[in-house]
Amino acid sequence: MKVSYLDDAFFSRLETLALNLRSNLAGYFGGKHFVKTYGQTVEFSDYREYQLGDDIRRIDWNLFSRFEKYFLKLFTDERQMQVQIFLDCSASMGRFEPKKKAYSMATAAAIGFLAVHNMDKLTLNFMRGTRSENPFGTIVGKTSFFRAIGELENLPLVDDVDINECVASCPDTGQNNGVTVIISDFMTDSNWKKAVDYLNYKHRQVLLIQILSPEEIDPSYDGRVHLVDSEAPDLMDERNMKIKITKAALAAYQEAFGDFLKDISDFCRKRDVGFISVNCDTRIERVLFSEMLKEGIMS
Repeated sequence: MKVSYLDDAFFSRLETLALNLRSNLAGYFGGKHFVKTYGQTVEFSDYREYQLGDDIRRIDWNLFSRFEKYFLKLFTDERQMQVQIFLDCSASMGRFEPKKKAYSMATAAAIGFLAVHNMDKLTLNFMRGTRSENPFGTIVGKTSFFRAIGELENLPLVDDVDINECVASCPDTGQNNGVTVIISDFMTDSNWKKAVDYLNYKHRQVLLIQILSPEEIDPSYDGRVHLVDSEAPDLMDERNMKIKITKAALAAYQEAFGDFLKDISDFCRKRDVGFISVNCDTRIERVLFSEMLKEGIMS
């Protein structure tokens, strides 16, 4: 059954929100993000004493008449940031669970909409195999955005994805000019942590959004079952197996799953990287209006 969250009502609920940067931005001119440097906007910020070589047109002559000293008016600077979304297109993201795929697409679409709504540049990178594909180029404005989103629901999934190789192969990750969001279940043998370290080196603000299905969080299997790996190329793959599910096996899974989440959370905390783990049965508004606000990625 096809599942979709992408409709007019969904996007209209996002118009009051904006993406937020925790650090200063050396991005493009002409955006809506105030930065700590001074610029040429009309919003006053501060004064400083005149220094040789300063533009005399910025001298406040009213202050000169009062103090007989030259002071310059300083104004806030606004920048346009580059929002990059890397979307995991491996089979585990929805080959057998359409709701998980639709939830991931909607999360990517929501973040992308916030970017273009606030005059930022957007790139949608689809991670397949060892490469990231960007069929839409740099998206600026809602017309280009909705044209791209119209094709998002038909996005095919592949067997496996190497997140590190996909991020490293991206031709333009930027440098200290915005936010990079990686949407995945992070259930992979690839070294995705290396990709995060690379983005940190590039001074990108990083957010990881982990999308999980209810069965991945709390399996309800019992007795003898045939487990099929969604990313296995065929039914004879060694990753597929017939096993007996017992209470002890479920307890061991829950312990291992808890360690898995803790490892991601600890890694992100040490590197000041945002991390959100969400059950795709959760209302998507909770992710956008609550979890992302907590992470400081939205205001």
